[in-house]
Amino acid sequence: MTAGQAARAEFRLPPGSRTPQFAMQHSYPISGLDPTRFLREHWQKRPLLLRGAFDFKQPPISAEELAGLACEVSESARIVRERHPDGPWRVSHGPFSEADFAALPETHWTLLVTDVEKYLPELRGLIEPFRFIPDWRIDDLMISYAADGGSVGPHTDEYDVFLLQLDGEREWRIGGLARDAEHLPDIDLKILKHFEPEQVWRVKPGDLLYLPPGVAHYGIGRGPCLTASVGFRSPSHREILQAWCERLILDIPEAARLEDPDLALQENPGEISAAASEQFQRIIQARLAQSPLAFKRWLGEFLTEPHPILDETEEPTLDEPAFHRALSAAGTRIERLPGSRIHWQRCGDEWILSVNGESWQIPEELGEAVKRLASQFSLRADALPSAPQAGELLWRLYQARAIRLVYFSRPGIPHSGRVDFRRYALTLTGLP
Repeated sequence: MTAGQAARAEFRLPPGSRTPQFAMQHSYPISGLDPTRFLREHWQKRPLLLRGAFDFKQPPISAEELAGLACEVSESARIVRERHPDGPWRVSHGPFSEADFAALPETHWTLLVTDVEKYLPELRGLIEPFRFIPDWRIDDLMISYAADGGSVGPHTDEYDVFLLQLDGEREWRIGGLARDAEHLPDIDLKILKHFEPEQVWRVKPGDLLYLPPGVAHYGIGRGPCLTASVGFRSPSHREILQAWCERLILDIPEAARLEDPDLALQENPGEISAAASEQFQRIIQARLAQSPLAFKRWLGEFLTEPHPILDETEEPTLDEPAFHRALSAAGTRIERLPGSRIHWQRCGDEWILSVNGESWQIPEELGEAVKRLASQFSLRADALPSAPQAGELLWRLYQARAIRLVYFSRPGIPHSGRVDFRRYALTLTGLP
């Protein structure tokens, strides 16, 4: 596909300025999917194809808007060209320019943008139907555009993924488990060296494909197409243990050292005695022994590490009195900042609220407010259960850049102190 001369059109996204083309509520059903049966029979077990799982008139984002977003973000955007002059399956990273798109061939290339819902929060609606799986497992929304024949090659993913066809048609070739398979050498992608499909499915807009980890698959654009991918976090055992041990190390006083005032004489100086071995073992076991509360605090911090996009948001601009005035104004809404994470746990009678890598113990009377804040990305301030300390909790969340307020600073004029996330729509000849 040859791109014509591109023209950028910048526009703001203030509160309420744009009605999403594709809005879904938390309870929105996926046609033909029973969550209980899905978790029992398919989750991390076997693929599932649902025809017509979603019904929408047009995709929630256009190919031009996706290309424009790729001109803004760096690590989140990639272009894969199967037939590059320098060799097959070449990958380039954003941010891209209009010239980059203009130089692309007519076929066999793919644009992929990850973390789309963090840059464009209005697209969270594509993730909402999958929240029957806990939020801490959900990673991101990726959207890809493929020219005719575009692909990233046959590969496996080490995480669960739902693939929703938004526009055009894509052919999916599905193989078996291939976690230890060989990959093609000397390329940036982990493309399988050998791939034999067991099933071939051609999907249309609204079709949904689920793939568990390790299943080989190969998606090919049959004409220009858009595909959304909802991916799930799957930390390795190594990552989990490394994070836990790093936390333990930080909690150990630097002055704590091995001591052996009862050292006994031994016959051979080259021996590591049983007593020495037992002493080291006792030190390790004592440091690993943590209370359930301490472990849960760490777990919440580990699972709520914020996305780097939070670093790009403005610091909170309201002082505490102004915050509480805005909070009590009629119609004020509380919105989760893109990239922030809010989760909660119970530990006996204790409530633990984890926010962007921090954990706080919360009084019992705030429990219902915490549940509401963790389960909704946007809600009216007056919809929170009333509690004497609720305002203090919200102020703390605001300072932690977990939430923002959308309120009316003057009659009829909405304000939030939020960053205006901009999009550039590239007018590309041939894109749908």
